[in-house]
Amino acid sequence: MMGLRHSSAGVLVYLWARRRAEYRPSWREWMYAVAAGAMLFLVGHGVLAWAELKVPSGLAALLCATLPLWTVLIAGITGIEKKLGARAWIGLLLGFAGVAILIGPAAFRHSGGLDLWATLGALLSAFAWAAGTIFSKRVRMNPSPVLSAAMQMVAGGVWLLLASVVTGEAGHAQLANFSMRSVLALVYLTVFGSIIAFTVFTWLVTVATPSQVSTYAYVNPVVAVFIGWAIGGEALGTHTVLATLVIVSAVALVTRGKKEQKIEPVESRPCEEVRAA
Repeated sequence: MMGLRHSSAGVLVYLWARRRAEYRPSWREWMYAVAAGAMLFLVGHGVLAWAELKVPSGLAALLCATLPLWTVLIAGITGIEKKLGARAWIGLLLGFAGVAILIGPAAFRHSGGLDLWATLGALLSAFAWAAGTIFSKRVRMNPSPVLSAAMQMVAGGVWLLLASVVTGEAGHAQLANFSMRSVLALVYLTVFGSIIAFTVFTWLVTVATPSQVSTYAYVNPVVAVFIGWAIGGEALGTHTVLATLVIVSAVALVTRGKKEQKIEPVESRPCEEVRAA
């Protein structure tokens, strides 16, 4: 399903971007997209989906929250981002603590022992997404963030589809198992999760620092909790409010911590469709 979602989203965005622009990606840029797609989608999404079948959701969420830390580490090693100040580091650690507060100890309860390989897989997925983000920023695949996003989604979707064939998962797919509800869910994820969210993410990578972009990993759990409260009628506890305040403060610290440093802007020529989005 992930492969179908990302590949179809990538094809739609690619056709739209090519129709609005005369730029034609080179074979080298496609190879960059294939590499980025493997890191972001095959490992970043595919391995995480497998790991979440074997580890508690709370632990998986906390391991995914290491994404900003991996991003800063890789960015520093590769020279993509200047050394962070104390305020930004405090913000990163505070954000991780906020996610831990939000999840709470109850989410870690699990019958039986933890699966070591699945736990490492969830951690690997966060590392791979961070590495893919830094890679796509470093190589500057093409001048259009929209076209770049489309190419990465196409490549990532194909990687996931190939993985489903290799693992035998594709053989279990039957049309009789599809309902209107599942189709609508797939459409929603394709439009909002892939076409809109990943395209905006790709654009942000070109105009902001990696540490700033990666803080979305702290915000996502908060958004999920409040959506569950607003739509699903789930209760909000005191720890939820506390965690939200901690995470918002952490993101503010990271953002302000980077503003205190002189950052050289990355040359970028966003398409009109990105600004419209």
